[in-house]
Amino acid sequence: MKILVVEDDFASRRMMQKILAEFGDVDVVVDGMEALDAFSLAWEEASPYDLIFMDIMMPKMDGQEALKRIREMENKMGVSPVDEVKVIMTTVMEDPKSVIQAFQEGAASAYLVKPISLEAIKKEIGKLKIT
Repeated sequence: MKILVVEDDFASRRMMQKILAEFGDVDVVVDGMEALDAFSLAWEEASPYDLIFMDIMMPKMDGQEALKRIREMENKMGVSPVDEVKVIMTTVMEDPKSVIQAFQEGAASAYLVKPISLEAIKKEIGKLKIT
């Protein structure tokens, strides 16, 4: 599996990279702008991401906007909704408004509240049926 972690906090980025290494190749970026670049480059290289862990609160471009733009890019490329990259939004806030926005506006696949455990990740990956 090819995974992208989008996280502005260094410690969180390192932790996610270590946890996710058992599931496949993990790339990391620090904000929404870099996420768009990484997503686009992966498609150009004919090796798109299977899964993205996207922090909501980030500088330059937040996770909500980055997810919305990723979905727009997929739409322009003709990617069917069934084949869209799975995106798990992550945040330290248990804010119902953020959850609703992530699912309705960005078509997020799942939502996890930090700190994120290996068990929670395994559970969500299992629900999404990706390997």
